[in-house]
Amino acid sequence: MSMLSNMLDDVLSLVLPRVCPVCGASLRRGGAVVCSMCEVEAPLTYLWAEQHNLMCERFWGLLPVERAAAFLWYVEGSPWRKVIHDFKYNGRWRTAYDMGRWYGACLKEEGLFSEVDVVVPVPLHWRRHISRGYNQSEYLARGIACELGVECDTGSVRRSRYNTSQVSHTASERWDNVEGIFRVCHPERLRGKHVLLVDDVFTTGATIMSLGSAILYAVGDVRLSVAVLATSRHSLHIAP
Repeated sequence: MSMLSNMLDDVLSLVLPRVCPVCGASLRRGGAVVCSMCEVEAPLTYLWAEQHNLMCERFWGLLPVERAAAFLWYVEGSPWRKVIHDFKYNGRWRTAYDMGRWYGACLKEEGLFSEVDVVVPVPLHWRRHISRGYNQSEYLARGIACELGVECDTGSVRRSRYNTSQVSHTASERWDNVEGIFRVCHPERLRGKHVLLVDDVFTTGATIMSLGSAILYAVGDVRLSVAVLATSRHSLHIAP
């Protein structure tokens, strides 16, 4: 199977050459997500290596979270911002999965998320899922789950109400926009487990906190942690 896989990679590289999603440089065959230069210059937060960090503090008094981390700093004007925009809106779902694999490998290496039993991505409403064609948070979650060696559960929680994009709302409006939008369909699947909630970007945290609150209310006996791909220093109240 390994030889067959390598042969398929060779054929695909001729038809669809793999390029770095950040700078556009050609990628070598194999599992590289970005080119060597972009990997070195990636704005990594390293929050996943800190048991108590500023990301965890954002949940204090709002949601009982055991672990919380973001992978990248979200910086205006950065080419990494375009990477996130492309896999969120421009069909680059494979980039989301690959970034999830990279993130998951870092989580596994540090070991602070080793007790996670199942990964749950923030669900999309079916109308947005149809218009976009996929859920980028699901592909991130699948990549993370693959590296952690756990299940990615996309069926236990549903987004039961269609809401407008968070991007168009002020910080205070975002909380009202996501209140009560999630419904746990199969609480028995999550009961007694350590659940890792996954989303692409953390701004106010309103969406992921709404999801976590819905799970806590419906399941009760559950532990929660959070992994998002990107956040800004402003979102974690870090002075510029």
